[in-house]
Amino acid sequence: MASLAEKRKADVEEGPVDPRARPEELRLLEALLFASSEPLDQTALAKRMPDGVDIKAALAQLQAEYASRGVNLVRVANKWTFRTAGDLSWLMTRESTETRRLSRAAIEMLAIIAYHQPVTRAEIEEIRGVITSKGTLDVLLETGWIRPRGRRKTPGRPLTFGTTEAFLSQFSLEALSDLPGLEELKGTGLLDSRLPSGFSVPAPSDDPALRDDEEPLEIGDLELALAPAVEPEKDDGN
Repeated sequence: MASLAEKRKADVEEGPVDPRARPEELRLLEALLFASSEPLDQTALAKRMPDGVDIKAALAQLQAEYASRGVNLVRVANKWTFRTAGDLSWLMTRESTETRRLSRAAIEMLAIIAYHQPVTRAEIEEIRGVITSKGTLDVLLETGWIRPRGRRKTPGRPLTFGTTEAFLSQFSLEALSDLPGLEELKGTGLLDSRLPSGFSVPAPSDDPALRDDEEPLEIGDLELALAPAVEPEKDDGN
């Protein structure tokens, strides 16, 4: 029996062919995605598929076929995976583990990091207008939704923070550019419709590379970020 690669080669030699993937190719792609415990990107899938298969087109075709089913093929952080259809997520409510509710301060901090990254703790406090508890930052680090990116090239070399792929996955975002914009935030009531003239929402970047004002992390920086806060020593007057 001819292999999938041989069949594809024979089709090419015979002339123009239907650009859609063959049923057996879709079955193979479907099996790869179901068998993987983690989302897969196009490069990883291409390595396991027969030569000549248009992975991008095959994924689009498979995604369309699953669009009306109880399980959908979705792309999260530029990787592909199967997930329960959004309108059926309530079916899993009883099976889900109850998680700790984030405080308002944690939600505000997460939003600031998402939109303004890379950002330091001091910069977060400046935007919020209040001092930020280290415990709030620790909670977000423990969720895996944020991470230390580097160190700012300023006195004291403070840590800079950014979001992770886990953040995108948790909120079903393909990229940071999918975060709500100004009009969406106003429409949901998260922003006052009477905003100052010239007010704008930052355009977050997915670029993981350090910026010119950042330095690479050093050994122990992650442990330092999670270490308990040290209270300053009180001056006894001596």
